[in-house]
Amino acid sequence: MELYQNPTLLYLVNRFVVLSSPVQFASIMKRTLLLPLLCLSVLTFAQEPGSADGSGGPAKKGLEASLGFSLHSNGIAPIPSFSLDKPALAVEASVARGRFSYDPALFYSLDMKPWFIDNWFHYRIVDREVFDLTAGINFSTFCAGMSVDGEEILKAERYFAGSLSATWQLGAKSFLTADYWSDNGQEKGTVSGHFLALAYDLSDLALGAKGLLSFHFLAFYINYTGNNDGLFLSPSATLTGRDLPVSLFLQATQPLQTNIDPSPGFKWNVGIRYDM
Repeated sequence: MELYQNPTLLYLVNRFVVLSSPVQFASIMKRTLLLPLLCLSVLTFAQEPGSADGSGGPAKKGLEASLGFSLHSNGIAPIPSFSLDKPALAVEASVARGRFSYDPALFYSLDMKPWFIDNWFHYRIVDREVFDLTAGINFSTFCAGMSVDGEEILKAERYFAGSLSATWQLGAKSFLTADYWSDNGQEKGTVSGHFLALAYDLSDLALGAKGLLSFHFLAFYINYTGNNDGLFLSPSATLTGRDLPVSLFLQATQPLQTNIDPSPGFKWNVGIRYDM
């Protein structure tokens, strides 16, 4: 009886139940999923016909779009120190025109419970043959499950992030990228912090007559509230068919030093992706 007479506990339980009720959660997801349609309209019609920069001059590039579906043995987040720790489905899209792009991503567990939804907006500040500088902002929703009175409740949390990414082309098939993210939780109890990464990409190496092999070597550092920081390595490899829209990938993440408790430890993920 004392459990249900605790005012603080009753407030927290009521708050979680309201957030995870079908009506409230459907409202949150509806607003989140309507955002891609709005952004697609803005990117399509914001510029004048025949102009890539709105100046009315000769067109540089029209609307470019891509869509990819992937199945993961272990869902690993874009910041690879975080993972779902079970299989996941992902849908990733990109709509670009000129220097602007909208790059949403939706990740779900196999029982179709949402994990997170990203809404990245990017603007390419510098666009040169051997160097790119891109800024971004992300409106994200992270969904976490918790148990209340023996029943699992899904809680939606908002995160706002800003990013800056610099890419140098070292050769015809090699790139070096430096990334910085500022990640900010909006609800009480969420975490905020910084993500710094350095990545080397070696892409499209011939593997026989029909295969292409790409490597991605990532070293990153995170510093989040709640004593969540550490230095990690996360290499990955992707095998793609020359004339096929299907690819296979393998990713691993290993902490070099971290004070996250419990330690995330070594994680690996294999999967298949289909691009349209």
